[in-house]
Amino acid sequence: MSTLFVKGLTVVDFSYLHANRGLLGESWSLDISLTGDLDKQGMVLDFSDVKRQVKQLVDLEFDHKLIVPVESSAVVFTQHQESCSVLFDYGDQARIEHDSPASALCLLPAATVTPETVAAAITDSLLQKMPSNISQLEIRLSPEHIEGSYYHYSHGLKHHTGNCQRIAHGHRSRIEIRRNGTRDFQLESDWAALWRDIYIGCREDLASEENHQYLYRYQTPQGDFELKLPATCCYLVDSDSTVENLAQHIAVILKQNHPGSSFEVYAYEGIGKGAVGKS
Repeated sequence: MSTLFVKGLTVVDFSYLHANRGLLGESWSLDISLTGDLDKQGMVLDFSDVKRQVKQLVDLEFDHKLIVPVESSAVVFTQHQESCSVLFDYGDQARIEHDSPASALCLLPAATVTPETVAAAITDSLLQKMPSNISQLEIRLSPEHIEGSYYHYSHGLKHHTGNCQRIAHGHRSRIEIRRNGTRDFQLESDWAALWRDIYIGCREDLASEENHQYLYRYQTPQGDFELKLPATCCYLVDSDSTVENLAQHIAVILKQNHPGSSFEVYAYEGIGKGAVGKS
């Protein structure tokens, strides 16, 4: 028996429902190890096959989705003819309401969303697709180690041609701000606090504001999307919330607040990718 491993095979970017924090954007790196007998090539499994099969499954079933812990007593899930509805009560009498095509949801058979419960679900799905020589498979999910400031954000991009059009997917993202060429750790901390567990919504997608609740609504090629959540969890921007626009938005606000300084903002979208805004 031999064991094959791949570190950092892919990144899962998603949002999920947290019992205390509500809608939470997250990014986890995925490691995998496979144990089994060697095949006729002298391999447990070809590296290219591992990467292709794992990434295909993760992209299809988990990535850029809202992960719903369906065994939680706080979740009410309803299947309609062409869509699904999720009600989630959390914290101090707060509620999230989400309506979307079924493809935008990952229904996790667990009471909570953790790296371990999601890894178990990925493992169960993958084992059904592995060749017979594989006897053991282990998935490990982990957040990026970030020494500086970061924030969790959720959003949806209605003009995106891919899965980013889903109204509630997200990322855990670091932020770096250079003021006059020098890192400004206080400004980084300020923005991370402002965008802690935030939903960043486009103002034109805001359909209504009632009882301190924001309702977002839009249509995409994948279907109709609606999301209602407390206004205190939201941050409105006047453009689509692409990472390019967000980086430039932060840079513009910083320039308005500190007109005598120049800024470079490195806003990340999950792990290892992002955009730069300058002002």
